[in-house]
Amino acid sequence: MPEFIGGLPVHPLLVHFTVVLIALSVAGAVLSAVWPAVRRRFGWLVFAGSALGTVLVPFTTKSGENLAGRLPGSPQINEHERLADLMIWWALGLTVAVGVLMVVHTMAERTVTSKVAVGAAGAEEEVPQEAGRAPALVAIVLALITVGVAVGAGIHVYRVGDAGARAVWEGVENLPAQNGG
Repeated sequence: MPEFIGGLPVHPLLVHFTVVLIALSVAGAVLSAVWPAVRRRFGWLVFAGSALGTVLVPFTTKSGENLAGRLPGSPQINEHERLADLMIWWALGLTVAVGVLMVVHTMAERTVTSKVAVGAAGAEEEVPQEAGRAPALVAIVLALITVGVAVGAGIHVYRVGDAGARAVWEGVENLPAQNGG
């Protein structure tokens, strides 16, 4: 993987793409978990976004390690790296939680057709029947797990980003006044 694209380090480019995917996946996971209409319409899209974000995390952390190797060490960079190394577990957990939620949801929504004999001649007719729905307790537990992992992933991606921003910007002179003053 190249370390620079057009003179810019790859790490900030990958970071922004990864963070946007994970943040959207977090929001989508929470909405999918608590709102069945969103789950039916966008659940698999949320899963795909989360899976892509998970795949990007190792590339993002590797590009960060490459960039850190070019810089003098600092406690802020070390903290950012420590937190970033944990991001894969949160992203993977989010992907698994959304995936399980969607598999159970899809199985519960599936209808089965069965052939039923009708009439004296024994003609068969296909009759749609609902598949066995997942018990309400299973759906509630999966929704709670999904929301919990999503919130944890959202908090962790914020912590990693905050530590990275502090590593870059703390101590930089001539910053504009904060909060209007």
